[in-house]
Amino acid sequence: MGHVTDALVVEREEHILKLTLNRPEQLNALNRDMQYALEAELSAAGEDPDVRVIVVTGAGRGFCSGADMGGLRNSAEAPPDPKTFVVPKFTNRQCGIFKPTICAVNGVCAGAGLHFVADSDIVIASEAANFVDTHVNVGQVTALEPIGLMRRMPMSAVLRLAILGKAERLNAAQALASGMVSEVHPADQLMARAMELAQIIAAVSPAAVQKSLKAIWDSLEMPLAQAYDNGFDLLIRHRAHPDALEGPKAFAEKRAPVWTADSVS
Repeated sequence: MGHVTDALVVEREEHILKLTLNRPEQLNALNRDMQYALEAELSAAGEDPDVRVIVVTGAGRGFCSGADMGGLRNSAEAPPDPKTFVVPKFTNRQCGIFKPTICAVNGVCAGAGLHFVADSDIVIASEAANFVDTHVNVGQVTALEPIGLMRRMPMSAVLRLAILGKAERLNAAQALASGMVSEVHPADQLMARAMELAQIIAAVSPAAVQKSLKAIWDSLEMPLAQAYDNGFDLLIRHRAHPDALEGPKAFAEKRAPVWTADSVS
């Protein structure tokens, strides 16, 4: 089940949605077609209660080499009006959804490709993966990706990526040590592990995991006391959800729980 375009391969395996960036000859550079395709698929997944997990990876030897340079050149020649410019939404966080998202980095991850790393819930990489931010080398401000990465890894490492540009390239082992990724695997085992993680997540309560993620991600926007209050409110409100009863009941009856299909925004 799924479909293929010049920008994206969309596949479904039970409750798992797999999105593969599909411009391998350009190392999956982000162009408008890919951004719009990702926004459409992610927004639809957010509304589809049957989708419980999202996996994002890249086709070929690259994960995502950043923004398509042709698009950047066109934008520089005819600069957009900051007041009317519509910011593309091509990650789970940008689309405002809390479906657990796994990013499987299979090769080079550069520039705008770092958005997927910053915004995913679990990031794993192949031994062939490497990470670099080349914005300043091509005369562009790097702001959004480093801000997102600051929540995942030390500020010193983020600053080196931002200001050293192509001279600072992290290999998979360095990315693991910095906290940018949580696992590294041989290239031929990466997707099997990504799907294994997805299957584990798909077996838990969709409502509980999405509300947990919402509490955690929302906390980054709040003072600590407010974050605790917000989390507690989500926790208490969930007590009225069918899964809050089904979990303990299934445990007592020594059977697998039957969860209620749900989407949280």
